[in-house]
Amino acid sequence: MSEVQTRYSRLATITKMINTKLELKNVLEHVVLAISEEIVNCDSIGIYLPQKDGTYRGYVGKPKVINGVTLDMLVIDPFVDRLAKEVLDTKTAIYIPDTAKDDRPDPRPIEKFSIKSLLCLPIFNGEETYGLVFLFNYDSHMILSESEIQSVEAYVNMAAVAIRNSNQLSRKERLLKDKQLMLDVNRELSHCQTMQQVLDICFSYVGKVLDNPNIGAHLLDPIAEKKIRPAHLSKESDWTEEEWKETHGKIKIDHSKDLLFQEVIRSKKAIYIGDVFSDPRPDHNACRNFGIKGLYMMPLVAMGEVLGTIPVVNLDEVNKPYSETDLQLAQSVVDASASVLSHLLYMEKQELIIQERTSELLEKNKELTDVVGKLQRLSRENELILDSAGDGIFGLDLAGRLTFSNPAAANMLGYENKGELIGQPFSCIYYGDRHKEVSLPISKYNCDEFFYRKDGSKFPVEFVTSSIKEDEETVGYVVTFKDTTFRKQMEEKIRYHAYFDSLTNLPNRVLFLDRLNQGLTYAEMCQGKLAIMFLDLNRFKTINDTLGHSFGDILLKKVADRLANLIPKECTVSRQGGDEFMVIMPRVKDQEEAVHFAEYILSSFSESFDLDGHEVIVKPSIGISLYPDHGTNTDVLIKNADTAMYKAKEVIGGSYECYEKGMDFRTIESVQLEIDLHKALERDEFVLYYQPQVDYRAKEIIGAEALIRWNHPVKGMIPPRDFIPIAEETGLIVQIGEWVLHKGCQQLKKWHAEGHRIALSVNIAALQFKKELAAVVQCLLRETGLEPEYLQLEITENAIIQNTDATLRIMSKLKKEGLKIAIDDFGTGYSSLGYLKNFPIDTLKIDQTFVKDIIQDSNNEAITNTIIALAKNLRLSVIAEGVETKEQIDFLMENDCFLMQGFYFSRPVPAHEFEALYFKTMEENE
Repeated sequence: MSEVQTRYSRLATITKMINTKLELKNVLEHVVLAISEEIVNCDSIGIYLPQKDGTYRGYVGKPKVINGVTLDMLVIDPFVDRLAKEVLDTKTAIYIPDTAKDDRPDPRPIEKFSIKSLLCLPIFNGEETYGLVFLFNYDSHMILSESEIQSVEAYVNMAAVAIRNSNQLSRKERLLKDKQLMLDVNRELSHCQTMQQVLDICFSYVGKVLDNPNIGAHLLDPIAEKKIRPAHLSKESDWTEEEWKETHGKIKIDHSKDLLFQEVIRSKKAIYIGDVFSDPRPDHNACRNFGIKGLYMMPLVAMGEVLGTIPVVNLDEVNKPYSETDLQLAQSVVDASASVLSHLLYMEKQELIIQERTSELLEKNKELTDVVGKLQRLSRENELILDSAGDGIFGLDLAGRLTFSNPAAANMLGYENKGELIGQPFSCIYYGDRHKEVSLPISKYNCDEFFYRKDGSKFPVEFVTSSIKEDEETVGYVVTFKDTTFRKQMEEKIRYHAYFDSLTNLPNRVLFLDRLNQGLTYAEMCQGKLAIMFLDLNRFKTINDTLGHSFGDILLKKVADRLANLIPKECTVSRQGGDEFMVIMPRVKDQEEAVHFAEYILSSFSESFDLDGHEVIVKPSIGISLYPDHGTNTDVLIKNADTAMYKAKEVIGGSYECYEKGMDFRTIESVQLEIDLHKALERDEFVLYYQPQVDYRAKEIIGAEALIRWNHPVKGMIPPRDFIPIAEETGLIVQIGEWVLHKGCQQLKKWHAEGHRIALSVNIAALQFKKELAAVVQCLLRETGLEPEYLQLEITENAIIQNTDATLRIMSKLKKEGLKIAIDDFGTGYSSLGYLKNFPIDTLKIDQTFVKDIIQDSNNEAITNTIIALAKNLRLSVIAEGVETKEQIDFLMENDCFLMQGFYFSRPVPAHEFEALYFKTMEENE
């Protein structure tokens, strides 16, 4: 047989293995064997599969042990191994005949295993990358022809098909497993009669999903209302429940001051913290006492009310990896448990109230206590047991006629008293027909049955029939039954909440993925197209922060109603969480049809929303992806729609974007920028620029504004608009802001020492404006020896209104120190002008958006005049930003605004250029 025929035979064998659904590892081992038979002069072959941390770990290969190192101990990190990264980026095989002449491979394995030559190939299919294949020689160079490399690529392509099929099968199996798990949860919860039973089921299934038995429940006390108490602990936990509760008592945890508990309860959203000691929200003292390193805390929410929390804690490792799917599935289990728990908690509360009132009556009337005692003794008798039983009980003779009944049975069956039932045939209860013959279900438990009332209506029951015997002879039967109407309703409610969002009543993520998979299956069968849209509401956080979370919830409901009324019946709209929605269009002709519908949705959002008297307009940003153009499975389609949505968010006011190849590279670039930003302070990459502020009437410089720039070692000078939003989102703005204050004050003190007595303005972000700010500034003034009246802090209107009482206290402390305070970008915020009267403000800065078109735009002219007049009446200074032309200067001078700042005078420049432009010029003029 020729070499080509042998190769085809091997490929056919592997194809057959894939089609017979052989386990992935066995298929890949045959791929390795085929390559080793094809490339006989190769010492080692290994297939490496991706890990959660972005690395690739050895999976199968020959030999299995190299220099005492097993294949699964070998890890390839693309961030270190430039060869692997290049192969993954280009999806192209790279052959290096001599490693001594190429510096791309990771030098550590090259040196450790004495690798002379190697071949690296990517395992991929379409847009998906599944792994890497490495071939290398130890002692001699591996000489490969182009034909041999192409042969290896053919085998690697078969490995890609096998991995793709395995991944698809795993996803389908996972979805089925998750569905079955939720059905099992709902079924078991429907039989629960105590809170302990509900929580045990919840703990059991959450533990299975997250592979972590350390689960507890903190519930809101049914009597003390909002007071949180530790309730129960999983039986499988590393702690015993007794020790757990005892430790809570010893360290005296105050949950009302625990930021994490309060945030979960307030937001009704789960929070995962991989490292508790790197996050300020958890109670660090409690974490140390319990040995907690990381945790995932989920809210127990039923009918919009928070019942408590379910924390899952990691005692062994920091940043324990959980998949997003597992976290969402665990929350679904908790949501289902909350619905049942809500009813039981209500019953417990009622029981406690009854006990309290009974106790009061017993204390007030001693005689009543004696009567209760007699009734308790009489309860031992059969008649009282029968009459006081909550379940329905009646007797039957051998002919099937009722011989006795308790009041509960008569009441449930619609009879005025138990006497009416005596003598009635069992058939009138079981079939609603007194003339129909019926064989009794003797000694049998019966569920999902129906009984008929006196008026002919039926209701669900479960009942058991037992024989009455005398001298071993059956003389009749006893039937005990209970009305399961409420339980059936609860089952339906639990089933509903497993698949629908409790706030908006839209399908949740579980049901959305199920319908999307159905739609993809149908589209694949019909060779059609399917579109999904990813919607995110612009300015939702602003509305939430300004008006409150309750108004945010109202807005989400109204948005859901509007979307539900817009979409056709065959489409699905789902809430994914937060302010994100997704729409499935199962049958579309082309991308143009999806775009047309996106435009229709955007046009519908032109109409405002009424939030209990607050009228707001909110626009969505929409990302669109199509099957099969932009992906063939749920994960890829959702990811690409999400990527397109973030592209759409770059357009102000709401827009849409269709996914295009390459969009996600910009996302990767922004992530890398965030990583670099964390290191920028350590590496001293930030610099301060200064823009002059002048008194045009006096023709003199009065101060400067300190403006930060980022001198990136690779990308060069990065403007603030590209990194300040990232810094605010990650919280780094606090450290960066303190750095700006420190550097700016040092520079100003240096200028003062040289005789240049000007002032300095520094921008303060909203996150910086905390109670610690006054202490930071006070310490900085002492350290530099700077006179406080020369330092002016600029804050925005929105920062002021986030917490007005706290803001007023902080501003008062700063003013007491002698600092000046300016409102930056005045007129562009959402606040009332009333704060100008109440807050200790010195200066208003007219935003450059008003100054820019002040000559051409009458509205801007009117706004600017109003701000100047307002400042004059309140005896505040006013400075115009963004001055670029002489015409703008003339207008401002005519309207009594003499303080200015803008490109007309100078762009922001480094300190040495600022000195050359202004101080040296001033000295020469003198």
